[in-house]
Amino acid sequence: MRVTQSMLSNNLLRNLSHNSTQMNKYMDQLYTGKKISKPSDDPMIAMKGVSYRSELARIEQFERNTSEVNSWLDNTDAAIDQTNHAMQRLKELAVKASNGTNSSDEYQSIVEEAKQLKEHLVDIANTSVNGKYIFNGTNSDVQPVTIGEDGELTVDFADDDVVIEVSSGITVKANTDGSTVFGENGDLFATVDSFISRLVDGEGIEESIGELEASIGGVLDSRAEIGARMNRVELVENRLADQKIVTTKTLSDNEDVDFAEAITNLITQESLHRAALSAGSRIIQPSLVDFLR
Repeated sequence: MRVTQSMLSNNLLRNLSHNSTQMNKYMDQLYTGKKISKPSDDPMIAMKGVSYRSELARIEQFERNTSEVNSWLDNTDAAIDQTNHAMQRLKELAVKASNGTNSSDEYQSIVEEAKQLKEHLVDIANTSVNGKYIFNGTNSDVQPVTIGEDGELTVDFADDDVVIEVSSGITVKANTDGSTVFGENGDLFATVDSFISRLVDGEGIEESIGELEASIGGVLDSRAEIGARMNRVELVENRLADQKIVTTKTLSDNEDVDFAEAITNLITQESLHRAALSAGSRIIQPSLVDFLR
């Protein structure tokens, strides 16, 4: 086969174009930090990247879900802690009022403090976080405890659970039923009302001590149950954090360029390009026209 000058020229230009394309590729990698700049550069890398990003987005959504659960649990735990302190104080007042050694002013002060603590407990039962009443289940836009003009309480706790998915197939109850803290039909408030009535009447105060203690037991049980759920959510959070690290690394390995390798490739390609230019200048001989000039 006869090799013509045109064939040599075309072959040289083709090789130079290829070298330029490769140099541009490696320069793009160093500039962007990514192996590819468009899906067509390497469809397999692009497809894997979509899959890994989807998995990462799913993990991040679960992380947001666990944060929401923690918000519910933290606020509920704080409210129950306040409830416990209020009930403990009412019990102390019951013990103090029952000893019969209080002056008239001291006794009246006990009555007034007990009434204030009752109002405080109502406020706790109506705790609202971000516009949601945390003790009223899925009916969180409705205040569960109201006080009528006659001073009577109306207690209506919804018993539907607020359930949030925190990992694939794993859900956690975010709320705590108001009835488990304040008793069915607001029994805790009935106990407090009974104590206040006995204070006003000055009789049967000793009975309230045991009743208040029983209500405190229910409050503490509710808080222990929240603690167990907090521990479970923490385990899920740790697992999600591990999954996020692994997925992020896998995504990086798939897409991010090895800078040392890219620099080496660029230097090598530049050397090849210069060699091709040098060889081309010797291979392509002057034409007859050049001699006739």
